[in-house]
Amino acid sequence: MPSHFPMSRRGFLTASAAAGAALGLASAPARAAGGPRPFGRYGSPAARLTPQTLYVDPHGRGDVTSVRDAVTAASGSGRTLVLASGTYRETVAVDVTRTEATWIGASENPRDVVIVYDNSAGTPKPGGGTYGTSGSATTTVQADGFTARWITFANDWLRADHPGVSGTQAVAIKVQGDRSAFHHCRFLGHQDTLYADSSALGVFARQYYSHCYAEGDVDFVFGRATAVYAHCHFRTLTRTDLAAAPYGFVFAPSTAVANPLGYLVTSSRISSEAPDGYYKLARPWVPSSDTTARPSLVVRDTWLGRGIDAAEPYTNMSNGYPWQNQRFAEYRNTGPGAAITVPENRPQLTDEQAESATREAYLGDWTPWKGR
Repeated sequence: MPSHFPMSRRGFLTASAAAGAALGLASAPARAAGGPRPFGRYGSPAARLTPQTLYVDPHGRGDVTSVRDAVTAASGSGRTLVLASGTYRETVAVDVTRTEATWIGASENPRDVVIVYDNSAGTPKPGGGTYGTSGSATTTVQADGFTARWITFANDWLRADHPGVSGTQAVAIKVQGDRSAFHHCRFLGHQDTLYADSSALGVFARQYYSHCYAEGDVDFVFGRATAVYAHCHFRTLTRTDLAAAPYGFVFAPSTAVANPLGYLVTSSRISSEAPDGYYKLARPWVPSSDTTARPSLVVRDTWLGRGIDAAEPYTNMSNGYPWQNQRFAEYRNTGPGAAITVPENRPQLTDEQAESATREAYLGDWTPWKGR
């Protein structure tokens, strides 16, 4: 988003035009938007693609009007939800029993289908207490084999609206399942936007994000999953509540020490609406629940804009776990934010090491980029 954009409570849901153009996210016609065929080429309740397909439309032209009701109705494995254009203001959870689910934005434009809510970690819960980081998620996916296409997942909670709240984490989506794939999706929020995690410490969940867009400020892509981000665009937001750098951190992996593979970012780009050098590329997250974690991040063949602090792209989340002791590396990155001015601050893979830093090596026998 351009820095002059008026950041209203809902404004960022339709912002980031530059990201859409760069990724081709708006290249498909919005065939389902308000017309006589709300589900485009994906059938209708009268002509289902398969008996396992359900249709969601906020205007009542589908089987149900909310995503949550569709998930409730779509029990078991292998169900498909086709979502008509609209803003779905609700929280949604896909439990472990609803495996191999597919969600499709019918217009094939992620700007048209938005699932959004505004809980934060510090938001009071009914009955007492607060939601916490995980509980703040607009969408939670626990099931294995989940796939989403052309959908925006958002959390539009803003610090400025809640000056007395200290729990400012506000997750757009938390993904815990193995073989979770997102194609041409958007993830919008500020702090902790995209929580790419696993269901338990000893579970190495594989996730794949292709041609996606994520924006935020503090640790806005974080967690312990084995996750590949290919041809994605990450955008760092400006802040009016801070007077000096850093404004935030793009990645905060918390990879378990037993997991040889954490986050891989490849053939992507990182842009910013903040001043030059006001963001760190990453910091390691060693949570209190896993003090043996050894965060892993490889960023390769990726363009880094001026928003990234080229001299010191990494920093500590806790001085007890310095980033230099973690598994951070880069390879053949370009752009002003990738300039190697202080070599010891930018560990690089060798050509031989880079041969193992591929989506195939990270995801093994799972190939979500095929058969799409």
